[in-house]
Amino acid sequence: MMKNLKTVLGIGVVAAAAFFIVAADHIDAPAVQGGNSDITDFYAFQGENTSNLVFATNLQGLLSPATTGSAMFDENVLIEINIDNTGDNVEDLVIQAIPRDGKMYFFGPIAPSQTGLNSTIETSSTVGGVVDITAYGSSANIATNGGMSFFAGPRDDPFFFDFAQYSEIIAGNESSFNMPGADTFAGSNVLSIVVEVPKSMIGGSGSINTWVESKRK
Repeated sequence: MMKNLKTVLGIGVVAAAAFFIVAADHIDAPAVQGGNSDITDFYAFQGENTSNLVFATNLQGLLSPATTGSAMFDENVLIEINIDNTGDNVEDLVIQAIPRDGKMYFFGPIAPSQTGLNSTIETSSTVGGVVDITAYGSSANIATNGGMSFFAGPRDDPFFFDFAQYSEIIAGNESSFNMPGADTFAGSNVLSIVVEVPKSMIGGSGSINTWVESKRK
């Protein structure tokens, strides 16, 4: 199935439009501000099934409930999860996600045709899957294939940050955060892409480096 998607996707090489994620980044990157190539957060963690890893990318932060229903993934934007399992800070594997006609197509994990800022969509990959993009307010569509699970759609922003208290600390008016503090992002949404992968498909010696990029055609 994955080998026959090149015609559906209709694109080949794409170039980087965004950045390596090392922390939260809610709509402050000028080149992608407010668009759905703007990565807010990237999470990688062990799944409930401890034999699996979960990679979650959130895009287009600070969506209000009123605007979430009309928010859409951009068909010209590829989300690429990079995995370095040899410790040299160069991606050995990628998992790519790109939308078409209400579905999110996933390719990989697979060794990329090229590393760095430019990417080729790995349509020849024999691993990956496709899932219907979940509509706002609907039950989550989760697809499975080859031991992997996939989701794409709007979700409540899980990132907790007390921005007002942070500003007070920076200004020298406070010395620490409150417990638990106020959640600045409460009630706002993001567009999420989530893939759960067996650890056996990632390889390596037990630790990995991982980062995410958004790349525009």
